[in-house]
Amino acid sequence: MTECLRSLESQSNRDFEVIVVDNSGSGRARNLLPPGSTARLIVNPCNAGFGAAVNQGIESSQSAFLATLNDDAVACSSWIEALLRAVEDRPEVGMIASQVRLQGSGTIDSAGMLISGDASSKQRGHGELVDKYRRSEEVLFPSGSAAMYRRTMLEEIGGFDGDFFLYCEDTDLGLRALWAGWRCLYVPDAVVEHRYSHSAGRASALKAYYVERNRLYVAVKNFPLRMLALTPFIAIQRYVWHVIYMLQGRGKAAEFAHGGGGGVMLAWLVIRAHLSTILALPSLLAKRRHIRASISTAEFSRILRRHWIDAKQVAAH
Repeated sequence: MTECLRSLESQSNRDFEVIVVDNSGSGRARNLLPPGSTARLIVNPCNAGFGAAVNQGIESSQSAFLATLNDDAVACSSWIEALLRAVEDRPEVGMIASQVRLQGSGTIDSAGMLISGDASSKQRGHGELVDKYRRSEEVLFPSGSAAMYRRTMLEEIGGFDGDFFLYCEDTDLGLRALWAGWRCLYVPDAVVEHRYSHSAGRASALKAYYVERNRLYVAVKNFPLRMLALTPFIAIQRYVWHVIYMLQGRGKAAEFAHGGGGGVMLAWLVIRAHLSTILALPSLLAKRRHIRASISTAEFSRILRRHWIDAKQVAAH
């Protein structure tokens, strides 16, 4: 976290405040603030989850734009300046995606996000060379690890859903913003170096459970009924590819197995995720009814298909 905060202190644009939300439950952030730091600290007595913590920061600020930055990410000195410059004359843009790089590798972590037919979301460009993503363009939504959001958009759609706790909150927020007619712009000059999944582990049981449960949450809340009906079949395709890649020693399932998990544990986490989603259905359906729709179902589906990733690709990365 110290390196992250130092990168914010060196920004070329100085007209901003830093709010640190400490989710450690032990007040650990107090000991990690650099000497002389002017960051404002919010300390939670327990881990409130990513979305709830970000909402706390948003609610304690009056800024017209809110940037999120993971504590394991380091922003280049022009990060905030590049993000703000990109939206000066773009009132329809409510979300701005950074060029997030895998720390020290020269490759992309995220250049915006992609989505699959089972509501799995993946980083656009993950593991690819930076040179392929030099052009600013419209993308689906940003990775919450390093993004900027317009306050008017957040107030309109309701901010992050704290019930997700960990992972896919940015997917849910991005799709709700899309339903409300907002757009996302990718800004390649807004560079951030990120230590991928440093906090929860690259393929831990914790991550596997929440990613699977929360992609179900995303689908139930946001997908049109026709797309929602197809999600189980696309998910089955992804599970099959996970098994194939695990046997070949590659992909996320193999990474999970190498970390001490296995096929039986992974299957149990999938079952547990589905059971949790069934229990949460009344709440999810109530939230679905309250999503503001300013575009048609056909338009929403067309936009998603422009930023599509298939089940095989999801399993491979």
